[in-house]
Amino acid sequence: MAVGIGIDIGSTATKVVVAGEGGAIRQQLLMPTGFSSVDAAERARAGLASKGIELGEDTRVVATGYGRVAVPFADKVVTEITCHGRGAVRLFGPDGTVIDVGGQDTKVIRLKAGRVIKFAMNDKCAAGTGRFLEVMADRLGVSHDELADLARSGELTKISSMCTVFAESEVISLVGRGEPRPNIANGVIESVISRVATLAGSTGGKAPYYLTGGLCENDYVVERLGAALGSPVTTCPEARYAGALGAALTALELP
Repeated sequence: MAVGIGIDIGSTATKVVVAGEGGAIRQQLLMPTGFSSVDAAERARAGLASKGIELGEDTRVVATGYGRVAVPFADKVVTEITCHGRGAVRLFGPDGTVIDVGGQDTKVIRLKAGRVIKFAMNDKCAAGTGRFLEVMADRLGVSHDELADLARSGELTKISSMCTVFAESEVISLVGRGEPRPNIANGVIESVISRVATLAGSTGGKAPYYLTGGLCENDYVVERLGAALGSPVTTCPEARYAGALGAALTALELP
């Protein structure tokens, strides 16, 4: 039986999905990308082997994501937009607006009848990405989840800088002035939410909204994003693998 393997090498995490007949998900793997995308690709192959999945005549591999060109055993390379859109269609449905908050960038993809009709991406420096949240959490000495917990009990403290480096300087100044950590955490998350909602608006995004990527299991972010968009945001744990899933589905169609 043919097997489709999708490998999504992001700037922070590498996701792998193995799909079988009818697109049924057989395996999901998640690992840090680390310094080298080439090394991440080899670790992905080793991870597959540990699950009893070897590359061969009955397997096809499609690579996507930030490090997609670094997968030497890929049969095809496909853009993130295409793969995230396809994965979201499989997970959620053919129509809606997909929001993927990645480590390096944020993508908004509009779907209609199962096809991508428009998309937008933020600037890599913009303070609206997962990496920005990581930097701010580290600065406050907390984890991602703890950042969200702090934000729930805080009052909004505006963080205006569009660049992660300058925004970090703002946070340092707020800490120095004695601003409570919950207030800073609230400001950090609301800064991201505001920029993501603005990006969604630039595509003419409409409900239903779907969240993919590493923040899909952060309930507070999902809640606040829905409030900013004026409509609930749907997600699920598998949404983190949307890009790899779309790649795996594409791999199943290769000759």
